[in-house]
Amino acid sequence: MGTVRNILCAKGHEVFSVEPAVTVYDAIELMSQKNIGGLIITDHRSERLLGIFTERDYARRLILKGKSSKDTEIGEIMTENPITVCPDDSIEDCMKLMTSRRIRHLPVMEGGRLTGMISIGDVVRFIMDEQRGIIEDLEQYITGHHQ
Repeated sequence: MGTVRNILCAKGHEVFSVEPAVTVYDAIELMSQKNIGGLIITDHRSERLLGIFTERDYARRLILKGKSSKDTEIGEIMTENPITVCPDDSIEDCMKLMTSRRIRHLPVMEGGRLTGMISIGDVVRFIMDEQRGIIEDLEQYITGHHQ
């Protein structure tokens, strides 16, 4: 089984982040433009991870509470102290963590710095690609086309 580092090598380390004073509307607009389901909330001066904001936060903490996205700052409804992983954590451990905690995004931290973010889609894609490779290797072995 691979590691978080393998996913980041394939997808890149780009992370979209905003400061806590940004309005929810502006955050949702950025998420729509970038076609992403979550944003990291940081203090841009210190680059410190403050939280995460996802589509789920939008639905549960804004819409259901009758707040306005244009009048609410992201810092009011973000998930503080998000669960994080390290580049050397296994994909299997990430899958278990995401499933047990019912989360879809994991910020990746290395040496106290944010180095990426993975989603449940990234994890599933990696596992499918890995299994596809194993099946192809087994088929080649069975049919005698191995080296």
